[in-house]
Amino acid sequence: MAGGYNRIIMVGNLTRDPELKQLPSGQAVCRLNVASNRQFRNRQSGDMVQEVCFVDVDVWGPQAESSKQYLEKGRQVLIEGRLKLDNWQDTEGKSRSKHSIVADRVVFLSSSQSESGATFEKRDEDDNSPMEPRNDVERELLSQLDQIKAKTTPSSSAFASAPKAVNPAVFKDEAPFTDDLPF
Repeated sequence: MAGGYNRIIMVGNLTRDPELKQLPSGQAVCRLNVASNRQFRNRQSGDMVQEVCFVDVDVWGPQAESSKQYLEKGRQVLIEGRLKLDNWQDTEGKSRSKHSIVADRVVFLSSSQSESGATFEKRDEDDNSPMEPRNDVERELLSQLDQIKAKTTPSSSAFASAPKAVNPAVFKDEAPFTDDLPF
């Protein structure tokens, strides 16, 4: 094999606020500390076990600056990138190593209402009037939804030119199959 494949996708929550640093070259790098939880049942004891994986993530360039600006402790993110192994010697001269992720993409998943402002007022169930956007984010989302609906809604002329089925299939309901299986 000529090479390898190093790709990781992880969803987790930030364990602390992002740390942004500017390198002497002017390049921005942001360190995110992410925890991802996994819950499973222990087969021997039957107890539910919670396993937590803590990973450091390095984000570079403009995405680093956005991460610092919009992310905070507790925020859920999706990280897509590659694994990197860091090796160093500690103060006592012992060799240390740690895996981290170099992010190619960071997706901000959950947010507080005050951060995004994308909240809608609760209405009565009988009220069928459209919700009015209260800010630019809502306005943009509703505009995108309208564009998608316009693209996916077939026009009546498309149906008029479609060939009609001569003999549509007739389906007959039959009793379900029965057997001796216990489920």
